[in-house]
Amino acid sequence: MGWPLIGETISFLKPHHSNSIGIFLKDHILRYGKVFKSNLFGSPTIVSCDHELNLFILKNEEKLFQVSYPSQMHTILGPYSLIIVSGELHKKLRNIAVNFVSDSKSTPAFLHCVEKLSSSMMLSWRGHKEISFYKDIKKFTLSLIVKHLLSIEPEEALALKILQDFQTYMKGFISLPIYIPGTAYANAIKARASLSTTVRGIIKGRRNEKTMKKIDFLDVILSKDTLSDEQIVSVVLDIMLGGYETTATLIALIVYFLAHSPHVFEKLKDEHESIKKKKEVGEPLNWEDYEQMKFTSNVINEAMRCGNVVKFLHRKALKDVHFKGYVIPQGWKVLPIITGVHFDPSLHENPNEFNPMRWNDKAMYKKVFPFGGGPRLCPGAELAKVEISFFLHHLVQSYRWKIKPDDYPIAYPYVEFKRGLQLEIEPTGQSKEDT
Repeated sequence: MGWPLIGETISFLKPHHSNSIGIFLKDHILRYGKVFKSNLFGSPTIVSCDHELNLFILKNEEKLFQVSYPSQMHTILGPYSLIIVSGELHKKLRNIAVNFVSDSKSTPAFLHCVEKLSSSMMLSWRGHKEISFYKDIKKFTLSLIVKHLLSIEPEEALALKILQDFQTYMKGFISLPIYIPGTAYANAIKARASLSTTVRGIIKGRRNEKTMKKIDFLDVILSKDTLSDEQIVSVVLDIMLGGYETTATLIALIVYFLAHSPHVFEKLKDEHESIKKKKEVGEPLNWEDYEQMKFTSNVINEAMRCGNVVKFLHRKALKDVHFKGYVIPQGWKVLPIITGVHFDPSLHENPNEFNPMRWNDKAMYKKVFPFGGGPRLCPGAELAKVEISFFLHHLVQSYRWKIKPDDYPIAYPYVEFKRGLQLEIEPTGQSKEDT
């Protein structure tokens, strides 16, 4: 079970292609099966690549299992992050995030904002033969989320400051948790404090205004007056985290897989050209258009399965648990491995193949949980899918692209690209902006 204290953690976290399970899991599954014991993150651990056990764990959140992230993550995320809180507080904070998504996802204002920013990005690439896609798409997703949450325009200096702080903040998640000034971990804690100060400053400014106009999420949440300032800050940062990093990574993965699957690209392009043909020149996309993007939804789900934005989850057993002959002792850490299920050949034919058509089979939704499951199902899943679908609508009709041969997604465990996803692009001649 590895070295004292750290156990097998270093081997478990060793970077590998994100569209694979990695050497550690491959070797351990061959030796011990889909469920095995280890010592990870300083704790005795049950590692599960078993679909039924993972589903059982997710469905029994707060009954038999509880979220249990390493203490170092608590320092970065703050005490009220949705990722680490549990019980009634988690329900309360999650409901606020869910309401934000429900109120936002189909509103003309949000849809128009996505289209405007998508079109702007297409225009910004004109005349370029090569772009740093991952860097650009992160600017896109953050611009959208800060606009919708806090009414901050992308060109404002404050938007740039938030972007810089968030980039530093995210590096702390994949760093050694040692607080020494100048390290990525220490810088991430400082960046989180800076982000908190920024949001607190905006909150103070809003409260000093005479009336609450309810023009964005922050106005709405302040008008309800049900959370402390620190809880508001945490909810805002959690939504920004999902709306910025996770969404940007998923879009980048889609672009990566499409570059290697020209037949999928053409099918996706056909779907969006068909939607465009039904609209008047200059007519914006709407919710009804989104509902027609069936193949686009398949592409998004398959990119989640193959790319693995989230590799595993942290849980612990609240009591001794017996399941399918396995015994999970009380207090032990439990890691449901998402990638283990995503690449299980007993569940998926040719599991390493990027094949969105497999999602035409509704049984896929019982085999894979692209956006999690149970009480911690990603509250922003639908909002992200709308954003990604609208962006792809413009992208596939505007450009074709190639990827450098040595560029690919790597799990650290959080996904990065070896060369930043540098794309060689060329216009398709079908850009909506040309009409």
